[in-house]
Amino acid sequence: MRKLYLHIYFALVCILALHALLVGAVMWQMDRGDHDQRWLAPLTEFASASIPPPGTPPDRLDDWARAIATPFQLDLTIYGADGVPLARIGRPLPPPPRASGSRFLGEHGRGHHTVALALADGRWIVARGDPPRRLGRSVLLAIGLLAVATGVVAFPIARRLARRLETLKRHVDAFGEGRLALRVPVEGHDEIARLALAFNATAERIERLVADKTRLLANTSHELRTPLARVRAALELLREGPRPALIERAERDLQELDGLIGELLVASRLDAPERPLEREIVDCLALAAEEAARIADVEIDVVGGNTAGLALGDPRLLRRALRNLIENAVRHGEPPIGIELGEGRAPGRLRIVVVDHGPGVPESERERIFEPFYRPPGASSARGGIGLGLALVRQIAEHHGGSVVCEPHAGRGTRFVLELPAAPA
Repeated sequence: MRKLYLHIYFALVCILALHALLVGAVMWQMDRGDHDQRWLAPLTEFASASIPPPGTPPDRLDDWARAIATPFQLDLTIYGADGVPLARIGRPLPPPPRASGSRFLGEHGRGHHTVALALADGRWIVARGDPPRRLGRSVLLAIGLLAVATGVVAFPIARRLARRLETLKRHVDAFGEGRLALRVPVEGHDEIARLALAFNATAERIERLVADKTRLLANTSHELRTPLARVRAALELLREGPRPALIERAERDLQELDGLIGELLVASRLDAPERPLEREIVDCLALAAEEAARIADVEIDVVGGNTAGLALGDPRLLRRALRNLIENAVRHGEPPIGIELGEGRAPGRLRIVVVDHGPGVPESERERIFEPFYRPPGASSARGGIGLGLALVRQIAEHHGGSVVCEPHAGRGTRFVLELPAAPA
């Protein structure tokens, strides 16, 4: 049996059947032991209280016997203390056994029972008939009918539940085969619906991740091909003789390749969840000073009275973020280049601003420049730097719980605002 709904349905039916059998057996056992005595006791008390006294005329005793036997549909015979029949209704019955006290004499075909009732004055009443229907049989029948009805109603419920799971399985199989755009229809508000929602959210993240990786791979291949082609051309020209200018240009191309490969390695490290970030106190003011020393005409300013400039994070990644922002300002902006450190907009945040006085970035492009390998319209590749620089800055900021945005500078230029969690005091 491979169908889930059949497993669910037959499990429910078996539980109901077992429940019916157990309840019926218990009630049958409780009812069987004392049923005849419960039928005998009230009949004995009624007969003892209502029978005419000894010496009553036979016709009166016959009337009483008929009044007792007719409602209960009994064969009834009254015996005197000496064993002589005094009255009879219906078929004759044998005399009672020679023992004192009322007793149940057992069944005699077709379910009839014979009872001998001993009266206080020595007389006997012997009656034969069918006692009232036992309660256990009715209850057992009702439980059986309830189990059957529940089984009939449970089948469509189990089928509907399993159908939704089968739909989810089909979509998961299709997703595993590469149909990443497929989503599961959400029905209801129960656990299966929440599972479908979770699957859709996971599928959307995986589809976006695969698309980003595919685009990154394509862009990386394109960006690597250009400097490699320049290096190959320089090597061909160098075969004709040494040319210092070609060697210098090839070295710059190799540096560009090395930088791009380094950024790819950093980006892959950030995407690996099994490699957590290092968390330590980082002196961002010292990092900014070191990176600014590599480039002329870069000014550092501390604003807002915050002279600490301490952040909590990975020092190598934060150095990479500062270096990329400064190099981006040098390549695409114009001097003077400035770095400002101060308190962020929210408490417990450190704010680092890199300012240039270049042509600026149009408002429509201020978010897209953080995409990998995005080149704004009209941008030239002669300046280089069209790669993972700003995308890596945003990735580093988000992994540290911070943010980075591009803002216009008053007058002319661009401001890149990087906010990070400040180190605790």
